[in-house]
Amino acid sequence: MNKTIETLFSPALFPYLSEGVSGKQVVIIDILRATTTICVALDNGCKGMLAVSATEDSEVFRERGYLLAGERNGYKLEGYDFGNSPQEFTSEKVIGNSIVITTTNGTQALVMSKDAVKIWVSSFYNLTATVDAIVEMGLPVVLFCAGWKNRFNLEDSLFAGAMIALLQKRGFDIEDDASRAALSMYKDAGSDFSGYLANANHVQRFKSMHAESDLEVCLRTDVSKFAVMAQIREFLVNDRKVCAGELVQYVSGSVNLQ
Repeated sequence: MNKTIETLFSPALFPYLSEGVSGKQVVIIDILRATTTICVALDNGCKGMLAVSATEDSEVFRERGYLLAGERNGYKLEGYDFGNSPQEFTSEKVIGNSIVITTTNGTQALVMSKDAVKIWVSSFYNLTATVDAIVEMGLPVVLFCAGWKNRFNLEDSLFAGAMIALLQKRGFDIEDDASRAALSMYKDAGSDFSGYLANANHVQRFKSMHAESDLEVCLRTDVSKFAVMAQIREFLVNDRKVCAGELVQYVSGSVNLQ
């Protein structure tokens, strides 16, 4: 099968994806901040992590001993243990704990991708580790930008471009104009990601929330040696069926790829 790259700039475009995601691998991208936060939490020793799309789905897991993480419109949900800032998920807070997370954009895209052969959750934090895993899998890949409320955003698209640049060097070919546009953005940004994103809508939201320090964390590159896999599972909790992404770390060459 051809090793091709397609890019979705928004979940709203998902229904128009050529031939869907069946037979492909998907990379979920929500740089500010869900996919970065997931990578950080697992790297810092979180025992287990689930991602769900709805707040009511996350809350049923409290009785199973999970800590709750979540935000809507960038703000921590009332009564939850964590918001969505990667800086909250320190080793002291996450080691030995299981966490369920729900966010405005990223966790929605993850659940939408349930028909893919493999789902990866990626950020600058584990960029190269994810590329290594994608190459090892060897299937066509869809870079799924979570965007903001079904709209395009700069940071996810910039990251898609960075990933495309690495994948091209590893034998993958661009399939669509969205991927060409993302790659062009990455080349325009050069090494100054922070400067390129200075006027991005989500960065402006960070300023209004006094959360500017999160941007620095979210743009750190290749801190982790682990890719993150998501397996969509259906849980029965208190007679309620909940669809969730079970998140685990993966190192290329491990036995748990399939």
